[in-house]
Amino acid sequence: MGTKNNENETKSKFSDPQNIMKIPRPVVGMAKEFPSGHRIASHLHIRSQLLYASKGVMTVSTEEGIWVVPPFRAVWIPARTQHRIKASGNLSMRTLYIEPGFFPGAPEHCCVISVSPLLRELILHAVKMPDLYLPDSPEEHIVTVILDQIQNMDVTPLNLTIPRDSRLKEIFIKLSENPGDNRTLEDWGRLVGATRRTLTRRFQSETGTGFGQWRQQIRILESLRRLALNDPVTTIAVDLGYDSPSAFISMFKKALGKTPGQYFQSDRK
Repeated sequence: MGTKNNENETKSKFSDPQNIMKIPRPVVGMAKEFPSGHRIASHLHIRSQLLYASKGVMTVSTEEGIWVVPPFRAVWIPARTQHRIKASGNLSMRTLYIEPGFFPGAPEHCCVISVSPLLRELILHAVKMPDLYLPDSPEEHIVTVILDQIQNMDVTPLNLTIPRDSRLKEIFIKLSENPGDNRTLEDWGRLVGATRRTLTRRFQSETGTGFGQWRQQIRILESLRRLALNDPVTTIAVDLGYDSPSAFISMFKKALGKTPGQYFQSDRK
């Protein structure tokens, strides 16, 4: 009984992220609940993070890009990466803070990964473990399995590169405000003062894709946020500039391999 009480006291003592950084263990978990629309201001940690949304959708933003994290996915954030977070829908966030030196093969950049049923249960268990778990204990063995699972993760295309060119960034800002804007690249060129050829070349060099594919990615990420809020597919399709719900569903399935309904439900099984 005394041991259990001590563990609870320890968990409470270290529940603040800044205190967690000081815990002499390679991996420490934390659970937090946030209301829809909650924003976490820009910050960084000396540990890497695996952020998992067991409920709701997270949008993680850095200066380089945006990563949308729906349920049954997680985002990897390398140590010392400045980032901010926004919740779409009531968010149940489960975080693992990982010492970089303990995981030398970790990704060097942010990425969204698929969370297998096994990894999901391991994460949910890890955030309940005492922070000061003992060496060679069952808790330490669980940590080892978690890191093995992360190393074999499948990266999913739920990110958007933010261009640095001022003309492209202006297009990004306006499309972020209105993803359904169907202006052509020629139209955007007249707005930002550049030829279609120049913009095409800059999009390819800065984002690795053409303008059409890049704009589609904005719409995919926005649709995930809207679906998490239970907005009707018909409304989402119209707002994102599609002629019909079937056109939107077809695009979504082609891009992510599943319809919107299947995407949010299949991993529950």
